[in-house]
Amino acid sequence: MTELGPDGGPDADLVVLGGGSGGYAAALRASELGMRVVLVERDKVGGTCLHRGCIPTKALLHTAEVAEQVREAGKVGVQAAFEAVDMKAANAYKDGVVTRLFKGLTGLVNSRGIEVVAGEGRLVSPTALQVGDRRIEGRHVLLATGSEAKSLPGLDVDHERVITSDDALRMDRIPASVVIIGAGAIGCEFASVWKAFGAEVTLVEALPHLVPMEDESSSKLLERAFRRRGIGFELGARLAGVRVTDAGATVTLETGKTIDAEVVLVAVGRAPVSAGLGYEAQGVEMDRGFVTVDELCRTNVATISALGDLVPTPQLAHVGFGEGILVAERLASLNPAPIDYDRVPQVTYSHPEVASVGITAAEAKQRGHDVATATYDLAGNGKALILRTAGAVTVVADREGPVLGVHMVGERVSELAAEAQLITNWEALPGEVAQLIHPHPTMSEAVGEAHLALAGKPLHSHG
Repeated sequence: MTELGPDGGPDADLVVLGGGSGGYAAALRASELGMRVVLVERDKVGGTCLHRGCIPTKALLHTAEVAEQVREAGKVGVQAAFEAVDMKAANAYKDGVVTRLFKGLTGLVNSRGIEVVAGEGRLVSPTALQVGDRRIEGRHVLLATGSEAKSLPGLDVDHERVITSDDALRMDRIPASVVIIGAGAIGCEFASVWKAFGAEVTLVEALPHLVPMEDESSSKLLERAFRRRGIGFELGARLAGVRVTDAGATVTLETGKTIDAEVVLVAVGRAPVSAGLGYEAQGVEMDRGFVTVDELCRTNVATISALGDLVPTPQLAHVGFGEGILVAERLASLNPAPIDYDRVPQVTYSHPEVASVGITAAEAKQRGHDVATATYDLAGNGKALILRTAGAVTVVADREGPVLGVHMVGERVSELAAEAQLITNWEALPGEVAQLIHPHPTMSEAVGEAHLALAGKPLHSHG
């Protein structure tokens, strides 16, 4: 059944350490393929994404969106008065969504016959975990211990004035003012939430743009939108220090500029959870806390795989899902194809949203492509005008070849990422996409219009 492991009487074909997105996906798929699976989790199955990340954050973003809609209701002919955001009720809504999904996931895991062992697991041999007094043997071990919020050297997180995203999700009040260190997805999403809730928000980013991993055109559009919303930001700004006071904290930049705020959110990324878990002692190759793997999530130890935020691939829940399925299918000798990480969708659920699939124009040039781009401004899209959103769709292609990337900014563009993924993964030519007819009026027309322009036959744009 499995490709590796000794014969005998192990507790399972697959023992998974960590029940987050990647770990439980591997467990579900492996069980579906007939393997006996033991899943070890120290907290709750679902991990960071379900309990402290994707889901609760997006629930608060929906509350923020409703608050903004109420404020602006008069502009679309609805008379409504905005009073306040009730954080107790907002948190109850958020927690209710998480609880419902957790119950559903728990039921699914149980229905597949997966044994869940609660406790802190530690790798004690290439085929075994120790959980309390119990040693669990498997033919194969999957390391999926995920990540945790990290800080900067010399910056102490006290969880009151200087907080992480975990702390932010537990807050029962709306801070009057916030400085957010880091303007990636986490930072920009919380900036959107707190601004909609009524806080004064300033982002501090060491790199030259917001969402610096996105195409520069998308970053500039988000910067324009944030300026209009009154969200402040300091770009290319390095932190000199943070001083906590009775009233809040003072952030000092290397330029000497100071910013006072009630709360400072540290959103500089996430670090792998690997220390003290026995990985190195069992010969697993590591690099800066990450477990080193090949394109099929295999470590240098034949019986051990690793995935998710624990390995140096994009720290996205849906990447974990994909890697989990890949590992299970590899162990079942189904010969799955490696994941093409370039073509994995990325979304920042800010207001407006930023979504992309594929590589940026700068990356395409670095890789030797003769790059052609086309941008369709949402100002010409009927549904975008109805939704009162600004933004654009930019398509990056090889001048004589396929589409290499699709980059989008605007409300609900996350829902367009699936089409963009099909376009890039199937290496469609701009002219092929231009032949598709998109429903009118929809945001999806913007994808079609950008490809029409790139194919040399623009309809509602100048090309």
